[in-house]
Amino acid sequence: MNRLYNAGEISIDRDEALRYLGYKNNDAPDEKVTALMDMCEKKLLAAVNGKFVFRVFNIKSIGCDRVSLENCSFELMGMDICRHLKDCSKVVLLTATAGAETDKLIRAAQASDMAEAVVTDAMASCAVEAVCNRAEEVVREEFADMYMTWRFSPGYGDMPIELQKRFTEVTNSGRMIGVCADENSLLTPKKSVTAVIGLSDKPIGRAKQSCACCNMRDRCAFRKSGARCAD
Repeated sequence: MNRLYNAGEISIDRDEALRYLGYKNNDAPDEKVTALMDMCEKKLLAAVNGKFVFRVFNIKSIGCDRVSLENCSFELMGMDICRHLKDCSKVVLLTATAGAETDKLIRAAQASDMAEAVVTDAMASCAVEAVCNRAEEVVREEFADMYMTWRFSPGYGDMPIELQKRFTEVTNSGRMIGVCADENSLLTPKKSVTAVIGLSDKPIGRAKQSCACCNMRDRCAFRKSGARCAD
């Protein structure tokens, strides 16, 4: 069964937004940038309509490069997702979004002020991350007797980005929260996320998210600046 939730009031992680903007840990924005962030944050929080939907499946089998789910023809592909779920008995398929109005706000800024657009885009990425964090809280509450993995999304490691379209169909996110995948497997609204969370009856090794298996590693702004998105 699909489960739809409103994320409710969220907050923007300003430190994370600065990282998206290229600031390193010891860097601080000047007064002009701080004022711009204040303005963008106010507009963004008025526009965000965070929602998420998820479905929970029992895992039928885990091979070397695919995970089969009970009562579902959709399979999770890739050796990395198999390793990620190796100790799990259930899987959560999650789709989350900051909402269409967030995308409209970014496009409006792009047409009038690119500095505002860049800051708004960075903060909007933090907004959808906050929606995903809220979704994790709900999953943790509903499955309090189980252990959770961190979120693993199509396009990460060798899990094909092309799974996004089928992913949105399985979660019925188009009808429920307005999130679809286009012909290039990109999500609309742009500030949306699909992710897999594994659930296990026993403690799960706390493996870190790794740059080595990230499909963005060759063009990642964090790595170029000497940082990591998972720090």
